[in-house]
Amino acid sequence: MLIGLAFFGILVGMSSGFFGIGGGTILVPSLIYLGFDIKVAIGISVMQMIFSSMFGSYINYKGGVLQLNSGIFLGFGALFGAALSGFIVKALPQIALLILFAVILALSIYKFFTAPLEPKSEPNESKSLLFIVGVVIGAIAISTGTGGAVFLTPVLVGFMNWDIKKAVGTTLFFIIFGSISGFISLAANGLVDYDAGVAVGIGSLVGVYFGVKLSHRVSKNVQKRALLILYVIMLGLTLNKILSELGVL
Repeated sequence: MLIGLAFFGILVGMSSGFFGIGGGTILVPSLIYLGFDIKVAIGISVMQMIFSSMFGSYINYKGGVLQLNSGIFLGFGALFGAALSGFIVKALPQIALLILFAVILALSIYKFFTAPLEPKSEPNESKSLLFIVGVVIGAIAISTGTGGAVFLTPVLVGFMNWDIKKAVGTTLFFIIFGSISGFISLAANGLVDYDAGVAVGIGSLVGVYFGVKLSHRVSKNVQKRALLILYVIMLGLTLNKILSELGVL
């Protein structure tokens, strides 16, 4: 089982590096379909994010697509917001977490789809605004088992006029802060499967290297289309799970 999870971690890591995500967007629904409880799946997901986000951010920094100054303020906000995740996950029932994830994902898809490929004005890099964005997304994202990039990238590109390449590179850095804080909070509430988390995390180190390298090489248009496809697939899986929970399917 653990060896299988490690190989699956390679695929998650490649997606993490290419899309600038923590991997939870793929990992949480997949683990649920493998029979894991959503709260345990969230704990595993957050743990592997620490592995992939730190290594992937180092590669992005070397490649010049990481906005380090802005990323730090997003990260500090994520530290504060993600610290609330353990309480949120413990307090909310599974169906509420699924619906929360689906609603925010749907809004993210819409805003990202309507955003222009090339920014029409200077990017907004207000430090106070970035901190607030980090707090809100950090709390919501870690509570739903994602690193936040699935929500943060559309915000940076659609609302704050960031270049998509720099947005993807910076959101992976943002995930470092949220995943560490979220891991501490979830672990304190007994919601982490350490063996599974380490297995997936080690596999993701291999995958994230190739994913980041590919991200640097493809065009912005290709990367945007790929992100939209990923978001729609994950929304479909989540909606299917919600309907199953409600007894409709």
